[in-house]
Amino acid sequence: MRKIIIGVMGPGEKAKAIDVQNAYELGKLIAQEGWVLLTGGRNVGVMEAANQGAKSANGLTIGILPKNSSKGISEAVDIAIFTDMGNARNNINVLSSDVVIACGMGAGTASEIALALKGNKKVILLSDDEESNVFFQKISPKNVYVVYGVEQAIATVQVVLSTSTENDNKN
Repeated sequence: MRKIIIGVMGPGEKAKAIDVQNAYELGKLIAQEGWVLLTGGRNVGVMEAANQGAKSANGLTIGILPKNSSKGISEAVDIAIFTDMGNARNNINVLSSDVVIACGMGAGTASEIALALKGNKKVILLSDDEESNVFFQKISPKNVYVVYGVEQAIATVQVVLSTSTENDNKN
């Protein structure tokens, strides 16, 4: 049976302290659920924190990297996928995830959210950026969930996964 992959997307160098803290907890809880964590794989910001959190709970981590070398990769990435695609790798990030959690907001994160919504993926926004939250909810009200804490994000993933499983069983 295929493993569930949860993508955690968020800012790198410009991540806020709260986003880094939330990402660490997300990674940890994702691993505790037995899900696989997918990030952009770099050793900065939300990516690093989520990977470190998952590893603290013995989770499996995948990093989809923008370059073709291991420079700048998180030591907490188990499976590194080198794309040499720069930001174009964002499409791989979101399409390979069963559910995407955006932890914080930046230009790269916004592009990942937009690509996820274009690909009809469910996106959970864990961000204090209310303008972005409203914007993305307007674009795809059925696929965007706004949450205000890590536990609420994980509970929402559980609901989304159970709903998609029920829909798969009906088809």
